[in-house]
This record gives sequence, structure tokens and C-alpha cells, in this order.
Amino acid sequence: MSEDLSLVKGSKAERYEHLIPQIKGLLSGESDIVANLSNASAALKETFGFFWVGFYLVRGEELVLGPFQGSVACTRIKKGRGVCGQSWERDTVLIVPDVDAFPGHIACSSLSKSEIVLPLRKGGHFLGVLDVDSDILNDFDEVDEQYLTQLCNWVGDHCF
Repeated sequence: MSEDLSLVKGSKAERYEHLIPQIKGLLSGESDIVANLSNASAALKETFGFFWVGFYLVRGEELVLGPFQGSVACTRIKKGRGVCGQSWERDTVLIVPDVDAFPGHIACSSLSKSEIVLPLRKGGHFLGVLDVDSDILNDFDEVDEQYLTQLCNWVGDHCF
């Protein structure tokens, strides 16, 4: 079945407010985590034109690349390394306005300029992160954090 996400023009908040219920509807009837994370990545990339959108999942002592949309990415990230590994270690959202200024940034692509990484949890258990990169400096803010946190909380509770 083909899903047609209705795209909205407008402010960033208006686009999130329109998109997140659509993503929830799209994922609600599916139990496969790969399918769900793939569609969530695609919907975010399609709506916002982000450079890279994807998930890294905890596998032992590493984050391992999961479903994503964008160019080739780093496959494994140790806890505490790069933005994703530090988000995992600190168990917090990280917004990086300029990835080149972030100590220890792992450069999967030189085209990435800014990044937001959000924890993905279920019942307090850390499952992985949602990683979103932009080819624009300082592209992420509290609006992205608010709505992407809402999405990550829902995905963690309903898709794992």
C-alpha cells in the first residue's frame, strides 16, 4: 500500500504539527521496527529536506546504524563518541549548530553542517537515537527539539 503524506507549507512548527499525526497513523498498523523507522526517516526527510535522517540502535556497547534516508553513514558508534555517542552517554538531546566546532564530531559527510540527536527510549530503557543532519549551519532549535522529542517518545512506546 502506498502512503501519500500530505505536505504543508508554513512555519516549522506548523509542518511538524501536520506531519507527526500522519507519521503516527502510518506506523500504527505496522509491527515491524525496520519498516516503521524507515518510514519515519523518509517522512521527516521528505517534509523538511534535511540532509540526513536516521536511527542508530543500541547493540551491546555500540550504536549501530539503523534505517535512514540520505548518504552513506557511519555504521558503528561507541558510547561517548561523536554527537550520537554523547547523546547516548548523557541520555539527553544534543543540538549542534556547527558540527565542525563540536569536539569529537564524527564526520560521516563533510556536507553536514548542523545536527540534532535525540534519545529513543521505552520504559526508561535507552534503545537508540534519532539523528538528523542539515547542510545548513544552525538549522535546529527548540521547535525541532520539542516535536522530534514527541515523535521519539511515541516511536519508543509504540514501535518497539
